Amino acid sequence: MPENPRKKKDQAVNLEVLMGNKPPQALDVEAAVLGAMLVEPSTIDESMEELTASCFYDPKHRMIFEAMSALVNEHVAIDLISVSEKLRTQGNLEAVGGPVVLANLSQNIGAAAHMEFYLKILKQKTIQRDLITASYEILKESYDETVIVDNLIDDAQTKIFQAIQTNDKHDVRDIGSIINSVMDNLQELQGITGPSGVPSGYPSLDKVTQGWQKSDLIILAARPSVGKTAFALNVARNAAVDHNMPVAVFSLEMSADQLGKRLITTESGLPGEKIRGGVKLEPFEWEQLEYTLKRLARAPLYIDDTPGIPIMEFRAKAKRLVKQKKVRLIVVDYLQLMQGPVELRGLREQEVAAISRTLKATAKELGIPIIALSQLSRNAVQRTGGTGKPQLSDLRESGSIEQDADMVIFIHRPEFVGLSDDPADKEKAILVIAKHRNGEVCDIEMKYKSGQVRFVEPDQSLDIQAQRPYVSQASDFYDDPNQAF
Repeated sequence: MPENPRKKKDQAVNLEVLMGNKPPQALDVEAAVLGAMLVEPSTIDESMEELTASCFYDPKHRMIFEAMSALVNEHVAIDLISVSEKLRTQGNLEAVGGPVVLANLSQNIGAAAHMEFYLKILKQKTIQRDLITASYEILKESYDETVIVDNLIDDAQTKIFQAIQTNDKHDVRDIGSIINSVMDNLQELQGITGPSGVPSGYPSLDKVTQGWQKSDLIILAARPSVGKTAFALNVARNAAVDHNMPVAVFSLEMSADQLGKRLITTESGLPGEKIRGGVKLEPFEWEQLEYTLKRLARAPLYIDDTPGIPIMEFRAKAKRLVKQKKVRLIVVDYLQLMQGPVELRGLREQEVAAISRTLKATAKELGIPIIALSQLSRNAVQRTGGTGKPQLSDLRESGSIEQDADMVIFIHRPEFVGLSDDPADKEKAILVIAKHRNGEVCDIEMKYKSGQVRFVEPDQSLDIQAQRPYVSQASDFYDDPNQAF
């Protein structure tokens, strides 16, 4: 809800009293604009589109503008008589100084010719005052010991952003200019051979999604141990390593070291037990690690393993990562472990709904895709009959997750949930796109290599150059081990 302009004025006056400085203002320009509106009908629509009551610092000028706005909404022509009568019915005619003040304003005959310049001045002064008001509120809250610092940081960023955006009007665009813009974008895409968004690294998935698109909230859901984290890490690794796109992973369940071991296992192709330390590495395997991890070590991949991170702290960190590291994709593992607003603690469904809304709002505000992992309810495995594939109704704890998401992807492994005894299905995995706001819904078959914590396309063989497979001896890894380095 937009802030009351009278409240903004009161805050500016308080700031003037406290700091001894008058907020930025241009009273003569305010008078010129109101005078032009009284005598030149052509200036009314432009003024009403560009200005709000808060753009006028003088309380008398604000009341006159509010009376004019009311007349426009009532489809009544604006002139000295109609504005005077409207002020009288609102009980403000004497407060502004009576009809004589309106008559004096209308004497500014030359104002209409400079209207565009005057409007620009008033908008600039308004932004300055709003920034001062926001700064004062931030200063006041910073002294309040009861305010949570994470909330304070997010609130401060939001206040400054709103002070700027509130006065940034977007012009109405005709269909011709929109078509030209779309055609220009289409022309640019002709030179792009890959997806238009952040690539997932899986051609069959990118064919459907064209990559993870800006401002989208993607929910990746499955039952525990099915492979949510593995798939999310594969996606993050593919974007960061193969395409050099900065990616941030917020891991609420696993530590950064644990994620690091998973990434090393995937990248090197060595068995997981060797990376975990259960089995000792051979000398040539140390060389294999050194060789295969060079690209991963240089990749712009950032990991935050703050447990139970509050949603407002996440927002603040996400904004900083996008600004400082130019992050193009954020992964959250997983949604239900985040902490929502303090006032909703104990109201689990409402808390999860607030988290989901905030994730979507953050994706839209930052203009990047956010992939949020989510748990499924037990209904996903207790359901009898059919294929046993998860459904949107299986999303756990809040229906708002489905509502806020631009895309919902389920990971379904028939063999894992006991729906198949066929040995050929042991590695079978299905990506179920159950919701896709801007595209088709479909199933995509994959294979899950549990030993390498890696998802691959059904017909994909492991790329020895990019993903070195495990070998039993050095001669199997290199044609000439002495020349490998």
